[in-house]
Amino acid sequence: MTKIKIGIVGYGNLGRGIETALTNSSDMELFAIFTRRDPQTLVSDSRVESYDDLIKFKNEIDVLILAGGSQKDIPQQGPELAANFNTVDCFDTHSAIADYFAEMNHIALKYKHVSTIAIGWDPGLFSLQRMISEAILPIGNTYTFWGKGLSQGHSDAVRRVPGVKNGVQYTIPDQAMISEIKAGIAVEYSSAKAHQRVVYVVAEPDADQNEIAAQIKNMPDYFAPYQTEVNFISQAEFLQNHQGMPHGGTVIRQGETSPETKAIFEFNLKLDSNPQYTAAISVAFARATYRLFKAEQYGAKTIFDIPLGLLSNRDSEDLLNNII
Repeated sequence: MTKIKIGIVGYGNLGRGIETALTNSSDMELFAIFTRRDPQTLVSDSRVESYDDLIKFKNEIDVLILAGGSQKDIPQQGPELAANFNTVDCFDTHSAIADYFAEMNHIALKYKHVSTIAIGWDPGLFSLQRMISEAILPIGNTYTFWGKGLSQGHSDAVRRVPGVKNGVQYTIPDQAMISEIKAGIAVEYSSAKAHQRVVYVVAEPDADQNEIAAQIKNMPDYFAPYQTEVNFISQAEFLQNHQGMPHGGTVIRQGETSPETKAIFEFNLKLDSNPQYTAAISVAFARATYRLFKAEQYGAKTIFDIPLGLLSNRDSEDLLNNII
């Protein structure tokens, strides 16, 4: 069996998670990791190449998975790479997804590639649950809660603030509100009201901590207008208490099947490792991306555009007999 050859762009927490996830997929193999750092400085048993040399491998890689951040990396790399490669990314700036999709769709259609965007658990799996629950229960309200857990994208955004040496961000949902929704009680919901964002920062020596806190709290799309708490800690405390990456969340739909008949739809995740789970999702969608490419179904795709059977390593007959 010819295996699907995967390239990983970036080698942070998500990139390492993708490297691990590929070992669990018998129909796929890692071609190489591509980094903007000096390849010789990366500690990995896998092949490592320079990002600048990616184009040399255009005809050897089936799908590139972009493992960079949504704030700076993916908006640049996605359009840059879509002309020459099939791509999967975890772009998670919700307010910018429609514009990003349009840009990626134009390029992917022009050059006959497939670019699967905004794939993770939110956006991604949670997006699918919101859509399905609303389609089944058109009368009702949908609520999304994230956490308690460490957000990769928000932590990356914190670390990019000038003066920040290290940083993490935890999202904490309002448990009382969740209990009320599950009980069928109507609540006044907004994502900002329903969550608190708690940040821990190791500042560079002589950095202005007040300025750092202000930049974080006022950062569009990430922290404004959330309830945000910024705590400054030592590097020793950071290393001792903030190395794990748990996360999760819940999608709940309060609906009705008739005026007096209620229904509650709930989907939740509890993850020991946010990046490893996100990586596992991206690997499954890389399989689907390759299959769409082989079927000449070019263009940008979101989770709404991909037949779910394409995610599985099982064939149609196996799915029919053993899964459905």
